[in-house]
Amino acid sequence: MKSFFLTLRFFLVLGLLVAGFVVAFLVPGLLVPLQVLLAALVLLTLIDVMLLYVPGRSQGKQPVFGRRVLGDKLANGSDNDIALYLENHYRFPIITETIDEIPHQFQRRDVLFRVEIASGETHVIRYQLRPTKRGEYHFGALNVLVASPLGLVRRRFRFEQDQTVPVYPSFLQMRQFELLAIHNRLTDVGVKRIRRVGQSMEFEQLRPYVPGDDSRSINWKATARRATTPEAADTLVVNHFQDERAQQVYCLIDKGRVMRMPFDGLSLLDYAINATLVVSNIALIKHDKAGLLTFAEKTGQIVAADRRSGHLGKLLEVLYKQRTKYLETDFQALYTQVRTHIRQRSLLILFTNFETLSAMHRQLPYLRRLAKSHLLLVVFFENTELREYLETPAASTEDVYNQTIAEKFAQEKRQIVLELNRYGIHALLTPPQQLTANTINKYLEFKARGLI
Repeated sequence: MKSFFLTLRFFLVLGLLVAGFVVAFLVPGLLVPLQVLLAALVLLTLIDVMLLYVPGRSQGKQPVFGRRVLGDKLANGSDNDIALYLENHYRFPIITETIDEIPHQFQRRDVLFRVEIASGETHVIRYQLRPTKRGEYHFGALNVLVASPLGLVRRRFRFEQDQTVPVYPSFLQMRQFELLAIHNRLTDVGVKRIRRVGQSMEFEQLRPYVPGDDSRSINWKATARRATTPEAADTLVVNHFQDERAQQVYCLIDKGRVMRMPFDGLSLLDYAINATLVVSNIALIKHDKAGLLTFAEKTGQIVAADRRSGHLGKLLEVLYKQRTKYLETDFQALYTQVRTHIRQRSLLILFTNFETLSAMHRQLPYLRRLAKSHLLLVVFFENTELREYLETPAASTEDVYNQTIAEKFAQEKRQIVLELNRYGIHALLTPPQQLTANTINKYLEFKARGLI
């Protein structure tokens, strides 16, 4: 009986009959036709019950089959595809209402799909879920309510019970950037084409000169040797250099309370974690070594820079477990940890957040010490809500006053960038949504300039 439900159509017809019987007290001639209609409703309901329940027993299998298909893990902050497969084994078309019991973290009540499936056919329902927190997500049952063409009774089927899926940093975003890099389409997501303003000293090969090559790279001795043959007499030869490889790129992630601020559902820490995964993958593609260090009121986990097979999976597992803390970050402990574990000069990409100039000045001595031994890039976040508020026209004197205060905070963020640059520290002020692309741009710029 737990699978048996009466439909709205049944109750509407029954309500009309009840109203008719009330009228029959005044018009006795309606009583007999209404009794016939009531008997017909009972008979049709019994037939509907037999259509939905009897075939299942006679066929020896469930007349409807349902299955939820999703990956073994979901990507945080990305749209993850979910597919629901429904098969109709009845001898007649059915009308289904499918309710997927998604994890409570999504707080959605609209995962209900109404479809009609012909006999012997399979229907696929596709929808997307966007998690905003890492961790384990529990999917409940897949409920399929089936009605025959009569539509008086529905039978419920339940599938896929107790399915738990972990939500990892956005590996979908990582794969997207990886595919775009392979097809030279990174400009589609905001990564700029950066002109090389210098060159490394790692020689790769000799090749013929083409227009646009640096004249300083012409190898005159090789050109003279090739000039012995008439067909090569007018051909110049240039030295071709390749990017220096096996450079260390460390992402330093601040897990303090300044990284708890949410934007578009994701915390700043999750934006930093997603960007770290993508930048590390790009660094490995560029034949550099990727490493990781997390810190808060005390140092957290450290993953030594490497580029061996499986290293990206190790980074993914470590990033999955990171959580923000409630105490203020200790940059002195960060400096001690970097000095102890990172001996080779490396690119340090520090993900943190400074809201005021005084907050940055408290940490400036430690940042300057890091910049002495390494190439340091400090990445912090622009308050996009503050920017939207500033772009809204003021409607009152109070709005003018509030926008003046907001402009002061925005100007202070820009002043932080100038102050860091004054001490030879590279800084990147970026909206959270553009963090990944802007960080990759900086990394590629450093590579093009030969800074790492």
